[in-house]
Amino acid sequence: MTVEVRTFTDTYVDSVVQLEAMRAMRQTAGVDWASAAMGTPANLQALRDEQVDPSAVAGADPNDFVIAVRAATPGAAEEALDAGERAAFAARPASGERTAEPEPRTVRQAVQAQPGSTVAVVSVPGEYAPLVTCEALSAGLHVLLFSDNVPVHEEVRLKDLARARGLLVMGPGAGTAMVGGVGLGFANVVRPGRVGVVAAAGTGAQEVMSLLDRWGAGVSQVIGVGGRDLSRAVAGRTTLQALAALRDDPGTDVILLVSKPPAPDVAATVLGAGGGTPVVAALIGLDPGFVAPAGVRLADTLEGGVVATLDVLGRSAPATTATAGPSVAQARRRLAPQRTLVRGLFSGGTLCYESLVLLSRVLGEVRSNVPINPRWGLPAPPGSHQCLDLGEEEFTRGRPHPMIDAEARLDVLAEHAADEQVAAIVVDVVLGLGAHPDPAGVLAPACEAAMAGGGPQVVAYVLGTEADPQGLAAQRERLQRAGCIVTETAARASLVAAAVATGDLDLAGRAL
Repeated sequence: MTVEVRTFTDTYVDSVVQLEAMRAMRQTAGVDWASAAMGTPANLQALRDEQVDPSAVAGADPNDFVIAVRAATPGAAEEALDAGERAAFAARPASGERTAEPEPRTVRQAVQAQPGSTVAVVSVPGEYAPLVTCEALSAGLHVLLFSDNVPVHEEVRLKDLARARGLLVMGPGAGTAMVGGVGLGFANVVRPGRVGVVAAAGTGAQEVMSLLDRWGAGVSQVIGVGGRDLSRAVAGRTTLQALAALRDDPGTDVILLVSKPPAPDVAATVLGAGGGTPVVAALIGLDPGFVAPAGVRLADTLEGGVVATLDVLGRSAPATTATAGPSVAQARRRLAPQRTLVRGLFSGGTLCYESLVLLSRVLGEVRSNVPINPRWGLPAPPGSHQCLDLGEEEFTRGRPHPMIDAEARLDVLAEHAADEQVAAIVVDVVLGLGAHPDPAGVLAPACEAAMAGGGPQVVAYVLGTEADPQGLAAQRERLQRAGCIVTETAARASLVAAAVATGDLDLAGRAL
């Protein structure tokens, strides 16, 4: 095998294009492995871990685009690199076709080139994010701060600066928003409605906005605040601003707040800030002893939050326990008696967290790379239930997020399917803007192979709407044809998997 690298200095390539380059290289004959990524320290270390000569990437930095391959021959490696380069730069004009006007390299230059802009999406390495965010705020822009690895003291400083200017900093680590009908980040295409969503959870926001759309209510605005906003350190700075904005919005009749468990004192403060607008709080894994302010409806699952919101609006939610594909009883009959374990392989971090909470209530200890109990971390002992967030850094070094790169889960799926004690595997399929164009098309054959010959049964949930580019019905049908059980909500997928693993069919219809 030979390993070859090409570095393109001062060249930014976004994650979607990185994925196209990676695919093009992997499809070249003789290629064993390929990567396309920006030259961040973590990505460079991932390349070195794949036998890339350290000297080949010694001069690369986060502003550089790096492609690398491991192939059977030097010729195959060069052919693959050529394919990756063509894929990465296919949409860019050739040097002779470039206009005289240079591309903007700063936020201020971008605003000058596009007057009237109101929002900046910041997605740079965390160490540079505060500087770029300050530049955007100085230009009078709200910020969706997609970047993570921003220190908490910087988050507080940026949010205070934004508030002083009458602006919002949504994030850091905010992957989803919909403002003025425009989806930002990993948003879904939803119909307009009277529900405003404030979310400290990216795929949590996507799940509730999609369910609101599918169940006929629609959405007015979705404001992501970042996963730490409801911590004691950040004290709900952006959440309070978002609640005030939605409280004064004539197009919003009810506010749905979505979060993992917040600091109790912060929760009490923000939940009392709805004013005259009804507030529903979906706080996943909520402490049963928490007492909400008067008039606030509480739920501890995403599904439960949407059901409560519909009730406030005078609407009824459809039945959520229906499934497509084989029944739970049929799936259980396909399994040998020793198959009793559940594994969850998630691209959505919030969906993984919700699954951990629900499964632990019915199965006990569930191991994870993002455990809800510090004692339940990895490595997991044999014979353990597990839920993995495959969007975490240990799984994404050197490759795009699994919501963009559906192939990222295939090896992990095969690994857990090979465990003869596993009865059910939960997979989420997240649709929407920025997501893989056909994730079910990639995952379904692997799911079918995993279930063959009495293998573990796959329970799949498709998060999305019919208006999403991938099409909800088509994605669900592809997984159903592969033999998967397809559920109506993310929460139901975990309970159905527990029912398959234990043989207790009543778990699938358990009240939330």
